[in-house]
Amino acid sequence: MNSKFTYLMRILLGIILLVFGLNKFVQFIPSSELPENATAFITSLATTGYVLPVVGVLEILIGLLLLTNKWVPFALVVLVPISVNILLFHLFLDIPGISGALLVTVLNGILMYKLWPKYKPLFN
Repeated sequence: MNSKFTYLMRILLGIILLVFGLNKFVQFIPSSELPENATAFITSLATTGYVLPVVGVLEILIGLLLLTNKWVPFALVVLVPISVNILLFHLFLDIPGISGALLVTVLNGILMYKLWPKYKPLFN
């Protein structure tokens, strides 16, 4: 995982997660208009009072781990269910916004592939 390409992918993914995680608390990026079903879903998550803040904290922590190059294999595993859910949300409820979700999911997958020897013992 020492190539410049994987280094840049790790940094890019870390910045994306840090920015969007912080945005869940500070809201410096205005949200785009969502379809009715997507708005209802996000509203229901926000109404719980804990789901979006927990996801935001996880995104910030994972982003910081990636940016500081600490516990990267662990961070990528924790990111899998988050990135898959972001992708599925956009696939089923907001297809025009899927590009960012695809980027996060693909970067996560590529970085995990590059670190596959670290994960191999999990499947023995």
